[in-house]
Amino acid sequence: MKAFPVRTHADLRDFCELPLRLHPRDRYVPLPVPVIKRHGKTASLYVVRDARGRAVGRTSTHRDATFGSCQLFGHTEFTDDDAVFAALTGVVAGAAEGRPLFGPVALLPNQTGGVITSGFTERGFVDSAWNPAYYPAMYERHGFTRRFEADTWAVDVPGSAAAYDFDDSRLGAEQLVVRHGSRRGLRRRLPILRAMLNASFAGLGYYTEISAGQLAEQTDGLAYLLDEGLLVWLEKAGRPVAFVVAVPDISEFLMRTGGRLGPVEQLRLLATRSRYRRDAVLVVKGTVPDEQGRGYMTLLSREVHRHLEASGYRTLRSTFVERENTASAASYRRAGGKPLHGYTFYQRSAA
Repeated sequence: MKAFPVRTHADLRDFCELPLRLHPRDRYVPLPVPVIKRHGKTASLYVVRDARGRAVGRTSTHRDATFGSCQLFGHTEFTDDDAVFAALTGVVAGAAEGRPLFGPVALLPNQTGGVITSGFTERGFVDSAWNPAYYPAMYERHGFTRRFEADTWAVDVPGSAAAYDFDDSRLGAEQLVVRHGSRRGLRRRLPILRAMLNASFAGLGYYTEISAGQLAEQTDGLAYLLDEGLLVWLEKAGRPVAFVVAVPDISEFLMRTGGRLGPVEQLRLLATRSRYRRDAVLVVKGTVPDEQGRGYMTLLSREVHRHLEASGYRTLRSTFVERENTASAASYRRAGGKPLHGYTFYQRSAA
């Protein structure tokens, strides 16, 4: 087995189509092809081929100074074959030059990546991982250890808003105002969200500060899908202090298109977006450090869940929450939420 750099359009096609051959189409949600192409400008992409030239594994390598001295790898998919996995880790270790290996991330842990360690019968969703049960066993058999263990969550929407009790007399007393995002004004609001996001997550080991350019790139195309009731933030005396960003779940669309999201697919998605208002994904939420513990996330959660109920959504899924982050997990539990997938990243010395 040997890993080859992705150099041609045919190589890139094999890179993108490999997980579609490996995984059930009703569970695995492919990363959109335009995102992979964009990542290819920063990361080096590789495909492992067998003796017949058939793609049997893929990975990427890159470094990012904001995540320390690790050699990062991502987009990692493989058949249940130790030789394939060894070829993948060989190319990553070769790029590492003695640095520890960390991944899978695309391109950083606070963007997307990870490996699920349980819940394999539950489908994946956008901004989250899905893989078969042999993945964690393969990593661990080859010397990788778990980092930042976490869970994704799922909450049944009907009746969930009642779990978030907030004393509305505090709104006037504390000068609290709930704001909502808008499609037209989303770009102008990104600096507000970025400031709260970086402040809220600065203490988490996996988090790296998001630049203005990175946030603009990650939210590119969001405006035309945005459900304005799912992007909310709280101002206290005019100062933004807490936020929730959730989006309609377009996982089933990406499953059907195999991750293709070119102009034709985007028009089709825009024309049929009402179909994707049954499930939602909570991408990120947070409260700035000096305002934590005051119940402000409870207020915003009530606002979001009221909108979900009124709009007929069935399920709210959440991207991974570290198991040490008990407060965030408790917010889901109080509404009857349950862990969906066990989740982890992996690290290994380069030697």
